[in-house]
Amino acid sequence: MERRNFIKRASIGSAALVSSYNLQAFSAEKKLKVGLIGAGWYGMVDAKASLKIGGVELVAICDVDSDHLTTSADELAKIQGFRPQTYKNYQELLDFKGLEAVIIGTPPHWHALQFIAACEKGLDIYCEKPLAYDIQEGLAMVHAARKAGNIVQIGFQRRQSESFKKAKELIANGTIGNVHQITAQIHYSPGPQDNTIQAPPASLDWEEWCGPAPKLEYRPNIGHKAWRLEKEYGNGHLTDWGIHHIDIIRQIMGETMPAEFYTQGGIFEYKNKITTPDTLTANMAFKKAPVVWQHRLWGTGDPTKAFNNGIFFHGEKATLFAEDSKIVIFPAGKDGKKEELSFQSELMQDKHVENFLNAVKNKDKGMINCTPEDAFQSTATVQLAMISYYTGSLVKWDQSINAIVNNMQASKLLRREYRGKYKHP
Repeated sequence: MERRNFIKRASIGSAALVSSYNLQAFSAEKKLKVGLIGAGWYGMVDAKASLKIGGVELVAICDVDSDHLTTSADELAKIQGFRPQTYKNYQELLDFKGLEAVIIGTPPHWHALQFIAACEKGLDIYCEKPLAYDIQEGLAMVHAARKAGNIVQIGFQRRQSESFKKAKELIANGTIGNVHQITAQIHYSPGPQDNTIQAPPASLDWEEWCGPAPKLEYRPNIGHKAWRLEKEYGNGHLTDWGIHHIDIIRQIMGETMPAEFYTQGGIFEYKNKITTPDTLTANMAFKKAPVVWQHRLWGTGDPTKAFNNGIFFHGEKATLFAEDSKIVIFPAGKDGKKEELSFQSELMQDKHVENFLNAVKNKDKGMINCTPEDAFQSTATVQLAMISYYTGSLVKWDQSINAIVNNMQASKLLRREYRGKYKHP
């Protein structure tokens, strides 16, 4: 059988896709006044990306950890030449005179309240993924943005990946034939987990950090950066990490949401260390092709380490594997030989933030790459998969009414009760 060169059959322009990306600078005449809510690790990634692009001033930041606040304010002062105003309370930041936009970089259990409050102020918003902690929050956020008419970008930065853009092109032009199954995975080991109950760091207001979510006794493996595998804050690996791949699958295949979910797994190697599954298989019945998500946070992961993190699109002519910086194609047939194409991926975050800033500058919501409505579909998809896991049941979703049908146990998990003084939107 004559070897087919699948990648060369793609449309002309691959070289342009992998060429270096030149960020477009804003006009220096007027700088956009931006506030940062959540000045820890990823909030600062977004803030520094905006300053790198230009035309922006970080005029105010807030955080419930005083060390984060001081360190981040100092770092921003060095970059932009003046120190932003600092706050502990995000509502005080939202009242900053002349504020035009905010970046929300807090954990997802805080997103809804901060997002809706910013919408009520008429501010443009860049909000990290996932959109919300629960599905009813996400719907309330979509409604708030529609009512406000503001410009909103949700942080699914892999939509800017040249590798995934090329994968979409190859699949659309029939390079791998009809796609009948998709498998996505991210296997990794989270390493040692310190779940010793102890006092939080002196700089951290744990009461405020927990906010509307349940206030668990503090331990390092549910605090800064480590909250992702805690059920009450991050809701696990699929919701935090896998959501990127589910979002990209939707974009590549032109999908909305699955109609059915069935998820199985458990906590085996990290029992009494984490509260979300270290082993998971989620079956999602998308219309065009079923999607299987799998992760193992132990053992070898994928036997071939190069495929630990990525998506397999199984077509009748070939299987295409895609990740941030490469595509690998495995042609069908015993004589088929794999082909590989590499891409630059380090500027995805910068490009996604720039997309938001350009839309704000031009006052054009149509320029936005990831709207709240679109982000809701990706976020609700992984949330519904986790609801299937928690209930041990088949979950059927009616997208026309945004409801789970014929499963009262699962329907109860569409919304969780808020704690104390906080009111669920």
